Amino acid sequence: MTTNDSAATNRAPGDRGRSPVQLAALLHGVVFVLVGIAGFIPGITTNVGSMELGGHHSEAMLMGIFQVSILHNVVHLFYGIAGIALARRADWSWLYLLIGGAMYLVLWIYGLVIDKESMANFVPLNSADDWLHFVLGLTMIALSFLPRHRTADAAAPARTRR
Repeated sequence: MTTNDSAATNRAPGDRGRSPVQLAALLHGVVFVLVGIAGFIPGITTNVGSMELGGHHSEAMLMGIFQVSILHNVVHLFYGIAGIALARRADWSWLYLLIGGAMYLVLWIYGLVIDKESMANFVPLNSADDWLHFVLGLTMIALSFLPRHRTADAAAPARTRR
């Protein structure tokens, strides 16, 4: 005779049975939403009053390091919401991390080759943004290789024999 325990007892609190790749996508999504919001908060972002819609003329600096604009913050918000929504399925989470990582590597290269004072710097980007995009690109691609299936302990009910 076997007894089925609830699968929830074998999961970490709050993971709701998500696979590692889903948890990574969810975490990235939440962080991007928080960064998007923080980009509008005085104190976390300096010179909020001089924030531009877009372009390199925005003097607003998230944490005093990363140049931001309204467009930059809105992109973070939408990208974060997408990550949270796509974390519902492992295959969508994998695509979010893989394609998002590739996009960040392209943005890194773009940031390296453009003149920061030109109209091509429409996001806007500074050197700190460039290197953050490099790290994000590499880590997101690496995290896309996480397992797409829940571990056996979390995916199936625990069974004990008597």
